[in-house]
Amino acid sequence: MAIGSDLKQGLRLVAVPEWNRGGARSRAERRRVRRGRFMAANAEPVAVFLIGARVNRWRSVRGWLPVMLAMPGMIKELGADPESGFLGYRMLLGPAFGEITIVQYWRRAGDIRAYATDSARRHRPAQSAFWRRYFTSNGAVGIWHEMYSVRPGAYSALYGDMPPTGIGALFGLVPAVPGAKGGYEPSTDPIFAAQVTEDRPPSGE
Repeated sequence: MAIGSDLKQGLRLVAVPEWNRGGARSRAERRRVRRGRFMAANAEPVAVFLIGARVNRWRSVRGWLPVMLAMPGMIKELGADPESGFLGYRMLLGPAFGEITIVQYWRRAGDIRAYATDSARRHRPAQSAFWRRYFTSNGAVGIWHEMYSVRPGAYSALYGDMPPTGIGALFGLVPAVPGAKGGYEPSTDPIFAAQVTEDRPPSGE
């Protein structure tokens, strides 16, 4: 029963490979292109967690399938818990066949560590099961992860003619123009301001 549920959730992740807690609810709104150049607000800290897997031995299904089925269940668990610190993710396939990377955004690095070490959550049992299979699976699947903890104001994210994406979908977008000393800065240009305003409901509604 659990395997069927995880498989269903995994197929859902492949079909709709991005999610964020603070973004637009409808898929059409998430995919609507914002004309113009925007930058993400960066007043909040953020932790970026990259986690990936690579199938090395396709015939060793028992070695790699449990790993692939574990992640969808974790994403579902985290998405249902607003207090977890998990803000959103994007799933990337490739670059080689059999490789997958999930880019996760978290409130802070401590939230990632707390989830990873909580025996009542799905990650710790899945990790223990992986290491039990490690030597018998003969390298059937490879896994990796990287974590970056970034303080407020120490990151930048720029978008041109894009739907809300990544950190911009989480923390909001503001019009952007090239800065006098390089990089980009918020704009007061009325053309860009109008593009931001059109996404808001008319006053009085």
